[in-house]
Amino acid sequence: MRITSIGMKTHHSVLFVILFGLISNLWSQSILKQSKEEEKYVNRLAQESSPYLLQHKNNPVDWYPWSEEAFDKAKELDRPIFLSIGYSTCHWCHVMEHESFEDEKVAQLLNENFISIKVDREERPEIDHVYMSVCQAMTGRGGWPLTIIMTPNKDPFFAGTYFPKTGRFGRPGMVELLPSIADAWKNKRNELVESAQKINTFLQNSNKKQKGNRLDESILGDTYAQFVNRYDKIHGGFGTQPKFPSPHNLIYLLRYHHMTGDKTALMMVENTLKNMRLGGIFDHLGFGFHRYSTDKEWLVPHFEKMLYDQAMLTIAYTEAYQITGNSEYQKIAEEILTYVRRDMTDTRGGFYSAEDADSEGEEGLFYLWTNDELKSILDDNDTRLITELYNLDSNGNFKDEASGKFTGKNILYIKNLNLEQNDLKRLEKIREILFEIREKRIHPLKDDKILTDWNGLMIAAYSKAGVAFKNQSFIQAAEKSAQFILKNLTDEKDRLKKRYRNGDSGLEAHLDDYAFMVWGLLELYEATFNVSYLSKAIELSETMVAEFWNEAGGFYLGSVKAEKLIVRSMTGYDGAIPSGNSVAAMNLLKLNRLTGDVKWAEMADQLFKIFSTEIESAPTGFTSMLSAFLFESDSPKEIVVVGSGKDSNTQAALSRFKSTYIPGKVLIFKDTDDELKRLTPLARWTATQQTIDDKTTFYICQDFACKIPTTDIKQAFKFINE
Repeated sequence: MRITSIGMKTHHSVLFVILFGLISNLWSQSILKQSKEEEKYVNRLAQESSPYLLQHKNNPVDWYPWSEEAFDKAKELDRPIFLSIGYSTCHWCHVMEHESFEDEKVAQLLNENFISIKVDREERPEIDHVYMSVCQAMTGRGGWPLTIIMTPNKDPFFAGTYFPKTGRFGRPGMVELLPSIADAWKNKRNELVESAQKINTFLQNSNKKQKGNRLDESILGDTYAQFVNRYDKIHGGFGTQPKFPSPHNLIYLLRYHHMTGDKTALMMVENTLKNMRLGGIFDHLGFGFHRYSTDKEWLVPHFEKMLYDQAMLTIAYTEAYQITGNSEYQKIAEEILTYVRRDMTDTRGGFYSAEDADSEGEEGLFYLWTNDELKSILDDNDTRLITELYNLDSNGNFKDEASGKFTGKNILYIKNLNLEQNDLKRLEKIREILFEIREKRIHPLKDDKILTDWNGLMIAAYSKAGVAFKNQSFIQAAEKSAQFILKNLTDEKDRLKKRYRNGDSGLEAHLDDYAFMVWGLLELYEATFNVSYLSKAIELSETMVAEFWNEAGGFYLGSVKAEKLIVRSMTGYDGAIPSGNSVAAMNLLKLNRLTGDVKWAEMADQLFKIFSTEIESAPTGFTSMLSAFLFESDSPKEIVVVGSGKDSNTQAALSRFKSTYIPGKVLIFKDTDDELKRLTPLARWTATQQTIDDKTTFYICQDFACKIPTTDIKQAFKFINE
């Protein structure tokens, strides 16, 4: 089942709507009190770096961060652990905090009967993955906030998501739940321990991976067929509400289209990309995409903005531009990067993690407008233009989720964009005016921690966009981020760290950190042909294999040196972003083609086999891994350009190869001006490749066979397209 940030099954039942209204009122009241009372309590989380943990530092709950101190204390006092997992921009995490964790009665119940631990899922993904698996196994659903109660030995016996202070509509409240569990811990300990042991056994068994059969190419068509069956022909996207962008699915379909020529695959992607840009899920004033749409039309978003969505959507729009030549896709990709550069980039080059959905205690308030506000800012003609374009209404077009009534506020979205050139120019001026006005509002919280994995995604996105749009500033942004990560988020042994904030770096890196960073470096190498990026990608891949590789195939989420949890988890399933194993699979295949070292290909083959059974049972959940499999299935090509880096013809040829959509390629530049021959030790198979008659020369290899070297770029592309 898909996991969502609202912490419940993602359907809009009547009960959910009523519950949301009740909670929102309670939350708003709590916000008014918070400024007066927030310093009344200060707990251990005040010493942490995570913005999410710091949000809870003034709770009356005696929170611990995840630490041995907490577990030792639980053993000493013979208490169970109350584990709460979330992230800084999670709306329902805020709700549970304001309603329960700021409440003195709830805090007293926790403090007297439990040891309470708070975890930021973005900093500790392995902990989150393990206990989310518990929640899904026990309840059939999952989400954040994630609530786990377990023994001091980390064995869980209770799981859930959001719990209100008092029970309503069949959902138990904290004031009923906590005493009940505390009593069971004292009087029915054996039953709880037995339950925990059963859960532990289940996790151990379910996490065992056995090699399946080699994937057959038919799985690619089967995956495509499932998307066709789920496709929304009117609004784009797949399935019904809520709708997630899931750009890795779109990227898969683009590559499937490239391999097969299937026009429907391209049509589904284009319709989805266009409708997302028109909808309220896109920020029409400040740019960037919100997390997901609560409706099927992409109109009403969940307002948080995540860095990983901006990165992956940039890649999707960039590749759509490369395939179609449609400049609108370029414009949208550039708008996303405008937002990232302006609001999500540290002065030293790292990228921040997220922006909250809420401001002033209300979700989406920052992004909504009343007609009176707009009339007070714009003249009649401009007001008339945006009213028609953005579907504004005097009663508001934005409905209150609880009552279903219009609020008097509007969200900007477009149903039809058929404007004359003069109107488009007017619209841009209006956008600039409204944006400047909006900037004066109280902004949603920015989660300013810098995560290695998400920065790797953004490096890849900036590199791809820079190459496709021939924009050197994008490539420079990617380089600046890479240099920041390599300087500030590596230890003395050049192992990656997880998180940087306020001058402090720390936490064990996970699989995603290595896989995504290698991806970014490989894209950056192709954008710049700076051999040091390729060298670093190889070095980090070697470390990833040494610390995360499962001898049966695939990679564990946590390092062999990391803290031992109840199970060492391993997954290939793509959630909001591609899984670490999916990205690693592509990296391995590219490293094989770049270096000529067969070990990388052998590991990729093992990785596909270990996940093959799961892929075959639910292929649309593994589209990033299938994109890697498609890379190997679609006649992969090694392209080596040999020539002088100072020669304009050489640079023009490189630019053409880089910007052309050839998803199954690796591109290498052998610079004859490089007297140190820094490429040769990394890619020994290129050692004998030279220019012909001192002209830029192209070496094209495909399907394990090489064409005759040529100095004619038209012939080189003919070889590629055969």
